[in-house]
Amino acid sequence: MTTQAYSYAAPSGLVGGRLGLATSGGTTSRGVVAHPHFFSGVLARGDVGAAGLLGLADVAQTRYFQPRPTGFRDPVVTCNGDRLRMESFSACAGVYARLDVLSEALDGEVTALGTTNVDVNGPLREALARVGGSEPLHLAVGEDELVVTTVEGSTVEKKVPLPERWLRSFAEVQAIASGFDLRAELPAAEAVRFVRGLPRRGQVLWAQPAGRGLRVASRPAPGAVCLAGPERLATLAPLLRFAKGMRVYGPVVAAGSSPVASAWELELPGMRYVLTLSPELNRGFSGEGAVLDALAGDETAADAELVAALLAFKPRLEPGDLAVRAGLEPSRVRAALTQLGTGGKVGYDTAEAAFFHRELPYDAARVNAMNPRLRAARALAERGGVRITSPGVAQVTGDTGVYQVRLETWSCTCPWWTGHRGGRGPCKHVLATRIHTREEN
Repeated sequence: MTTQAYSYAAPSGLVGGRLGLATSGGTTSRGVVAHPHFFSGVLARGDVGAAGLLGLADVAQTRYFQPRPTGFRDPVVTCNGDRLRMESFSACAGVYARLDVLSEALDGEVTALGTTNVDVNGPLREALARVGGSEPLHLAVGEDELVVTTVEGSTVEKKVPLPERWLRSFAEVQAIASGFDLRAELPAAEAVRFVRGLPRRGQVLWAQPAGRGLRVASRPAPGAVCLAGPERLATLAPLLRFAKGMRVYGPVVAAGSSPVASAWELELPGMRYVLTLSPELNRGFSGEGAVLDALAGDETAADAELVAALLAFKPRLEPGDLAVRAGLEPSRVRAALTQLGTGGKVGYDTAEAAFFHRELPYDAARVNAMNPRLRAARALAERGGVRITSPGVAQVTGDTGVYQVRLETWSCTCPWWTGHRGGRGPCKHVLATRIHTREEN
């Protein structure tokens, strides 16, 4: 398990209508900074911002599957110039939460672009819970204007364990969300009715558009959105009083579909709060395998290095525009963005159907090394375990048997493929075959 060390010049605080978020390390457009200062100004709706930040905090300290006490992980904040994005992940790695504070909710000075962690401590949470009314709130992200004055001995040090599956989940969720489309859009009243009417416990449900709202069914149907573990939407409840509407996103679903991930977005005054849920309550994002193809190719790594130089903390990254500027095919740019996402450099915004640049405090090499399927696939390819036996067919000799991989469909005869049918990414035998064929070509 990796340990992430946070060092804050002072604790974050909320005093007299002034919210100061202390920062710990970060990458900015000017390089690495110990305590970056991104924004100072006014948050138009302090009550909405406080509720959204509390929602992120609740997700970060919750283990939805087999609940038990867990440590708190500080949210990641990215300043993209026209907005602030705040992100967190649940301890069980099955729920991703993001609060986007948009330009219409902010009035002030952006002093830098970049990404950092911000301190959300116990006293701050208590103070945020008391914020009421619709008054503006002064907001500073960074040490220059901390509410709590920095004095000798006030430095806050935190050492937080970061499970490997939690780190891998950040890489997976952006790749999965990029395959979502808008499936339903609800007015505020229908959004409130739907969320408050959900069962407190449940396995996998399916939300089907019905008139201006959604109805819940136990079986999938065309146009439905998977809702695994409806209790995981409970973090939306305190925000419903501010909601202007709800949008629901997911992949294409048909009768008989297996459970899939989904995203649930509340439209708030000047903000958006998004929850992305894994396909099952007991299934974190870390094992979904959506990024494995992009990680397996050497060409993609070179493309990613080229595309990375063009990101510039932009709030919207259009693959078509990046393709022109990088001189690459759009398909190669998309693979490069997926590769960059594994290092925390790219996220995905379903509301705008666009990637965005941010920098998480870990690198792609660490994530690659943590992925057991990719490690196993590379080992198979390196020791000569893949042999092309006939046109379009490969024989892969693994630790537990010999399996056939069909190159046209990239399917395999192994138990993993038989059980998941590609629903959780390629198996190690398919990955090993792809690595082998790329090296041969």
